[in-house]
Amino acid sequence: MTESKQYQLAVLNGDGIGPEIVPASVKILDAAMAAAGAPAINWTELPLGRSAIDTHGTAVPAETLKALNDVDGWLLGPHDSASYPEPHKSALNPSGTIRKHFGLFANIRPSKAFPGGNAIVEGTDLVIVRENTEGFYADRNTFAGTGEFMPTPDVAIMHGIITRAATERIAHSAFQLAQSRTKQLTIVHKANVLKMTTGLFRDVCKEVALQYPDVTVNDFHIDAMTVHLVRRANKFDVIVTENMFGDILSDLAGEVAGSLGIAPSINSSDTHAMAQASHGSAPDIAGKNIANPIAMILSSAMLLRWLGAKFGDDKVLAAAELVEKAIEATVLDGTTTKDMGGTSGTSEFADAVATRVTTVAHV
Repeated sequence: MTESKQYQLAVLNGDGIGPEIVPASVKILDAAMAAAGAPAINWTELPLGRSAIDTHGTAVPAETLKALNDVDGWLLGPHDSASYPEPHKSALNPSGTIRKHFGLFANIRPSKAFPGGNAIVEGTDLVIVRENTEGFYADRNTFAGTGEFMPTPDVAIMHGIITRAATERIAHSAFQLAQSRTKQLTIVHKANVLKMTTGLFRDVCKEVALQYPDVTVNDFHIDAMTVHLVRRANKFDVIVTENMFGDILSDLAGEVAGSLGIAPSINSSDTHAMAQASHGSAPDIAGKNIANPIAMILSSAMLLRWLGAKFGDDKVLAAAELVEKAIEATVLDGTTTKDMGGTSGTSEFADAVATRVTTVAHV
């Protein structure tokens, strides 16, 4: 066993509810690391988002990107780029800028129902593996610019690109994850219409499947998959798909599991990782202490798991497990935020989970 190291993690609060849910996650990670007997995290707060536009003239300052390269990972709060003044509003958004800069090709988005958590489909426990660098999100497909252009004011064009190399890379990530779970994997595509692009995605995933004979594989069209998730999300385990399909399905899966507020994610490459909740900045409830911090907290726990696997660190893996168990126990006790049918505020819920971390550590 490798001795636990002190991790250097960055905090980017972002916009909207970010300054509420990200500090809640920091509090709970600190409690979990202490309960697991791991060294305290060394946190660095960095400018990003609307406040960074005011102070640095850009939503993602160069000093932020430089600092991120020198830490072990980071927590990224949601952004509200739709409300930014021009030209920042039309530029690649902060999370896209960071993902592109660091080549974070894998977006892993679990959806797990909590007992007592108001799930639409009880027993949902699946993971969507979303290819994060290309596909039908035009901002991922070009070296410069966003991949969208308008030859006339009345015509808009976007690039949708699928490559063998990127598909193989995400397929291996998905199959390796499936091997660690129930050894079931579903490929989602639209090859009946988008024959060459998503057809290539489907076919390459099936080629990679030959290297994982212990994993059972099936595939569905994206439109059919939405119906399957609503009716029987608890029958799926690992789902791999391209960028836009993955974004849509993960939002749906999060709601099916109980609330988009509980849907975590991590964006990673082989060398860098970023915890980022699947939901947006929710400016309509910002500052009201009613936002659900579960997604951000669980995203942070996913970052701990990524670090634990990378460095062979059992204590940080134990800390991640404490976070997950503490949230599950807190929800089961009936302590939830409004979106899950409860009455707790953001800070009250975070305090309850932080307390519960210590309790579950001694069970």
